[in-house]
Amino acid sequence: MDIHFYQPRNPVLKKYIQGYYFMDKDESASSIRYLTFPNNFFIVSACQDAEIRSDEGSMEIYHSPIKNIVIDLVSRCTGSTEIFYEKPINEITIYFKPLGIYHFFNADNCLILKDKILSSDFREAMDKILNEHGKEIQIKALEDYLLSKFIDKHLTGAENIIKDLENDISILDIAEKNGITRQYVNKITKRFAAKPASEYRKINRFRNSLLQNKQVKNLTELSYENLFYDQSHFIKDFKELTQITPKTFFKKVNTEQNNIWLFI
Repeated sequence: MDIHFYQPRNPVLKKYIQGYYFMDKDESASSIRYLTFPNNFFIVSACQDAEIRSDEGSMEIYHSPIKNIVIDLVSRCTGSTEIFYEKPINEITIYFKPLGIYHFFNADNCLILKDKILSSDFREAMDKILNEHGKEIQIKALEDYLLSKFIDKHLTGAENIIKDLENDISILDIAEKNGITRQYVNKITKRFAAKPASEYRKINRFRNSLLQNKQVKNLTELSYENLFYDQSHFIKDFKELTQITPKTFFKKVNTEQNNIWLFI
């Protein structure tokens, strides 16, 4: 089954949301199984008439005979996760860019985000959208809803730290640049990005290597392009995040496809 990933059409949403996808219930379809890998997005899913069973390294989704809307938030994933659907279900999944989610839900740290989502009208809105027929109608309804919830927050301090991490500035230099301690840099990234600064940067390097794989000649070049000390350092970090070597990964995953986080 193909899952089409949509990028936001509204320019305001584009700034804060990487994209979203819809899945449609299909009792005649076969099960779906794939691996997903760490990223720095905050991922919010709304699943209709579903039962979700989660364990370390795995998530299983089954159809529930009881009508419901299950809301799931993933803010930190440190390794590969196997996703299994018994059958395709009705689902909306939104990928918020780093810090982007805070512009739609009234939270000031990652620990209270899920409570804020559940206490809002998000569940009811997603249920209504999933009951609509036609992707164009669903897309418009989803983007209209998100725009209605938009909050123009000033997160300048956290944004500057995240930007510096993505530009691979050392944590010590980030601290000195902002007149804070290294410990406070970590405190900010844990508060807003749900992970320490070093982990955020490691995942960012990993994701960049996926995008750049087709543009470089070999793993050594790919290592240096993404500011790893050497090829062995690159392989070590890559295996920590995926449990397989870069060579094996790039043989099996088409990094030119839109859904590069899916390893089917």
